[in-house]
Amino acid sequence: MHWLIYAFSGPVFWAASTHMDKYLVERYFRRSDVAVLLVFTALIGLLMLPFILYWRPEVLALPGRDALVVAFSGVLYMVALYFYLQALQGDEASVVAPFFQAGPLFGYALAWLVLGETLSHRQLAGGGLIVAGGLLLSIHPGAGRVRLRLVFLMLSCAFVMAVSSVIFKAFAVHDEFWSTTFWTYLGEALYGLWLLALPGPRRQFLSLLRVNTGAVLGVNAANELINLGGGLGMRYALLLAPLSLVQAITSTTTLFVFLFGVLLSLFLPKLGREDLSARNLLQKSVSAVLIAAGVYLINR
Repeated sequence: MHWLIYAFSGPVFWAASTHMDKYLVERYFRRSDVAVLLVFTALIGLLMLPFILYWRPEVLALPGRDALVVAFSGVLYMVALYFYLQALQGDEASVVAPFFQAGPLFGYALAWLVLGETLSHRQLAGGGLIVAGGLLLSIHPGAGRVRLRLVFLMLSCAFVMAVSSVIFKAFAVHDEFWSTTFWTYLGEALYGLWLLALPGPRRQFLSLLRVNTGAVLGVNAANELINLGGGLGMRYALLLAPLSLVQAITSTTTLFVFLFGVLLSLFLPKLGREDLSARNLLQKSVSAVLIAAGVYLINR
């Protein structure tokens, strides 16, 4: 049961981070490359490395092949974030977030193929209800066309994220949680250093720091710490429960994105707005019931 606390820390923190990402993209990256935001993610991972190394020096004992594969999962995570930020650049947070619900579907297939995980019929039904609730949230009221760019970017994001999660779980179970986390962060840091080696992102990064140093660093630092907490909670939950169930729990991110959007609309409308029409609120309420029922089933 306690794995749910860790699993839900991801959706709650990521929902808050999604709104902060949207704020950053709208305020500072409306016409620039969102890859610059990933540099801040990489820097946070880089700062974590010495602390993990001091606390758990045995992380360096991971076999070279394993370390490379785990570091690659960190690179994949950054690639998935790039797809997500590009999608967020063109659409609202509450429209982008529901596409994360494709993650559990990819995750279940990959966990079955790679990890040999199996689920009971009740757990499958519960996971299905959670995904169904997330999919219901993805129906955007009033949208008269299919956003092909958004669909492509977010399905790519969900698939790459699922591959990264499968790699992380496979090696975390076999080797050790903190060893796997250390090398994952190293992969993320290397991706960020690669971005800084490119003239375009490096120029934008330095320019952004010169013009908006305090605001950009402050908001990004808070955002990355929140995102870090969600990532660590989700990754630890992967050790305690099947990957497909943990990813089903992460599908509640959309619900929390909407709830935080409502709070922002009511109390801080300059930072974010959400559709508070009766139809939209009913849609979200039905989705919340489906998700709650799914959580109940998978924990019986």
